[in-house]
Amino acid sequence: MSDATTTGPVLAADGTPLKKSLSKALRRQKIRALMLIAPLLLFVTVTFILPIGDMLFRSVENEIVSNILPRTVVELDSWDSTSGDLPDEAVYAALAADLLIAVENRTHIKVGIRLNYELSGMTSLFKKTGRVVDDFDPDLTFAEQFIDIRDDWGEVETWQTIQMYSSVYTNGYFVSAIDMRKGPDGLERLPDGQRVYITSMIRTLVMTLAITLLCLIIGYPVAWLLANLPMAKANLLMILVLLPFWTSLLVRTSAWKVLLQKQGVINDVLVWIGIISDDSRLAMINNQAGTIITMTHILLPFMILPLYSVMKGIPPTYLRAAKSLGATNWTAFWRVYFPQSVPGIGAGAILVFILSVGYYITPELVGGPSGKFLSNWIAEFVLARPNWGLAAALGAILLGLVMFLYVLYDKIVGIDNVKLG
Repeated sequence: MSDATTTGPVLAADGTPLKKSLSKALRRQKIRALMLIAPLLLFVTVTFILPIGDMLFRSVENEIVSNILPRTVVELDSWDSTSGDLPDEAVYAALAADLLIAVENRTHIKVGIRLNYELSGMTSLFKKTGRVVDDFDPDLTFAEQFIDIRDDWGEVETWQTIQMYSSVYTNGYFVSAIDMRKGPDGLERLPDGQRVYITSMIRTLVMTLAITLLCLIIGYPVAWLLANLPMAKANLLMILVLLPFWTSLLVRTSAWKVLLQKQGVINDVLVWIGIISDDSRLAMINNQAGTIITMTHILLPFMILPLYSVMKGIPPTYLRAAKSLGATNWTAFWRVYFPQSVPGIGAGAILVFILSVGYYITPELVGGPSGKFLSNWIAEFVLARPNWGLAAALGAILLGLVMFLYVLYDKIVGIDNVKLG
């Protein structure tokens, strides 16, 4: 065989094998692309991923009791909470030693606040005990002196609560978020008058779906008009659609409070034209109706714009071709036009649903007790009466429900069929 027929690795201009040179060039290209998006990734990580991760971690984090009462936690490990008997003297002695240090560091109130989420009265119990724990008489037992301070130290339920929430991690916040509580015999349902979170979750999903459906019913004809009117008229209508974005959300919501109240504009008009009497004015504020009406108006553009962008790309010749083949107006719309607009429906529905499920200001102002969303409870536990663990648990459950519905939507409709334009 001659040298001419002998083949070797193909070389680049610098003498290195072409395959190796090509791999190096591709690697440099990937590194360059990564460097370009690195600032954005860092920004998203610092401002979005890490805060959400930290907040979700708070739903299971429970280090307060174990860090501030370490000796008590160790002694309580050997106590049988189901026996009905109080802990022995060693547990009371350990608690006294822990409280002496906690009072000096001013951390004993933190334990009371944490345990008060599970059993009412624990905050005041630890505050009162902290004021006198350094005056204990060494000739008396610690158990007697604790019970003399307050009878709660002689109740088994107090010690059960401390024992149950002494671990570093807990599912207690999630248990509370589903209207249950932890007891010595397992999980227990709360009394009827105290079950609020499950009801709020169901109400949030039902109202959010109603808002999404109303936005679709109202927005679909408007988007069709925008896509089929002459340019001058379509531009004017588009300005009217976008006009709400030029006004503050708080102003728009407050305007609806004026419109919807019993002595408001809408009721006055209905009375004036004789549809209702002055004695039977409609209650459209501080209830679910107020929340649905107001949020439908606020979120309607987010349904119209994706629908319009998709409808604008549907050739009008398709409808004319269907009619020329004998289809009626309804058949041509339902069999030809509507299927092509489904991607816009999907995009608008997802956008409106995700935006509305986490709304806070509008339900707070116009919803009243029956028209508030789960997000209002989360805000209350973050701002008004701090309980970040329960707020994080409710947020995690809400996030899980949204993700479940998103996956369900993907299985039924297909996320690949969703288009914003």
